[in-house]
Order: sequence, then C-alpha cells, then structure tokens
Amino acid sequence: MIQLKTIEEIELIRESSLLVAKTHGELAKHIRPGITSMELDRIAETFIRDHGAVPGFKGYHGFPYTLCISPNEVVVHGFPKNEPLQEGDILSIDCGVLKNGYYGDSAYTFAVGEISPEKKRLLKTTFQCLMIGIEQLVEGNTLGDVSWAVQNHAEKAGYSVVRELVGHGLGRKLHEPPELPNFGRKGKGEAIKNGLVVALEPMINMGKRFVVQEKDGWTIRTTDRKPSGHYEHTVAVLNGKPEVLSTFAFIEESLKNNKYNSVIIG
Repeated sequence: MIQLKTIEEIELIRESSLLVAKTHGELAKHIRPGITSMELDRIAETFIRDHGAVPGFKGYHGFPYTLCISPNEVVVHGFPKNEPLQEGDILSIDCGVLKNGYYGDSAYTFAVGEISPEKKRLLKTTFQCLMIGIEQLVEGNTLGDVSWAVQNHAEKAGYSVVRELVGHGLGRKLHEPPELPNFGRKGKGEAIKNGLVVALEPMINMGKRFVVQEKDGWTIRTTDRKPSGHYEHTVAVLNGKPEVLSTFAFIEESLKNNKYNSVIIG
C-alpha cells in the first residue's frame, strides 16, 4: 500500500532531503583527482552526524558505509575504496540521511576533473531524464507516464535503461511502495495523487542495459563495462504538481569554487 504523506510529514522529509543536498555540496568541495572515495565517505558521515542526523544507508540490510560510491561502469551500490580517483572518472554518489524519523535520498554523478565529451553527453542526458520524469509527476497521470518519459528520452538519445533497479517511495522507511521503474508504458501503474513522495532515480547506460552484481553482494556494474549515469531527487506531489524536496544547488555552488573540478551538469 502506498502511504500518502501529510503536509507535516512532507516538511520533515524535506528537512532530511535538504541535509542530503548539503552533504553533496560539502562533498563537491573535495572531489578531485587523487582523493579516495573512502575519504569522501568519512567526510559525509562526519557532516551528517554534525548536523544532528544519522547516515541513512549505513547498516541498512548490512550495507557498511555512509555513501554508495559508484565510478564509471559501476551503476549503483558501490563500496568506497582507498584507490585514488583518476582524472576523467565519473562518480555516482548516492546519499541518504535519517532525521526526525524520516528519510531523505538523492544521488548525483560527478565528473572528476575533465571528462570526455562522450561521458558529458551521457550525464547530461541522464540529468534530463530525471527532470523530464519529474515533470510527469502530476495528479491525474500514472507512474507509467513517469517511467515511459524517462525511457523514451534515454533511448532516443541512443542509451539504454537499467531495468533491474528502480526508484521508490520513502518516508519513515528508506524504501516504501511504490516501486518506480525507469521504463514503462503510458497510462499504466498506480495513479499519482497528492501526498505521494518518491525518489526518482534514472540509471542510464552508455552501452547495453544489462548489469551484473559483484561478489560483494552490493556493487552493480554494467556487463559490457561501459559507463553509467545516475541522478536522483526526492519529490513530493503537492497541489497536483511535483515539488522537488532535494536540490543540486549546493553542489553547483561548490563546483563553481572547486579549481580541480568545475564540470556542472544541468
């Protein structure tokens, strides 16, 4: 059962989502060739706890870290590592927090230094998929309308859509009904109503859509080892329209002042 949220609940989810956004903004100050993703994980955990919340992912079904950090061909759920990031990498960072009993969740794929035109186009298209999907989150549409919009835009651009992983509802739990695939058919699925809160997260591959899980039981990568893009916002339906509860504004502000990494997608 989909649990539609009250205005009061949405405001608490917004508070958590904004802390996720600020955490991403803090991370954006540090992303550069040579830093390790393990260092980024430590920065994020300290920042979240210093702001009166706890990491939403750490300990979730046994996940051992604060962040899911997924470079290049890793789609999602990657473990932070001690190897330095390299110029030209792309890095999906997915972050969640739990504050005042409610979760926030958002992801952004960063460029590490200068990246290739091919990777820039992939990330720009993935970001567009997110925003186009959000536009469909209006009362009277169905979840299938959202899914179709994401898939249509990605495939028209020559990319493929991961099908084994989906967006989701959230609130008191990190993952709640409904599931929100990034592929689908217009008019299908649950009707969109006021009070719906979902995390929409397109995962778009440069190559084929197929993925495989690594032996760690978490890391998902493309089978052809071509890069994948990933962006995510937490969105509520209010007054019949989508309202984004997370934001990338803190990331963009930090990247403007990061001399090692100034690539802003969007």
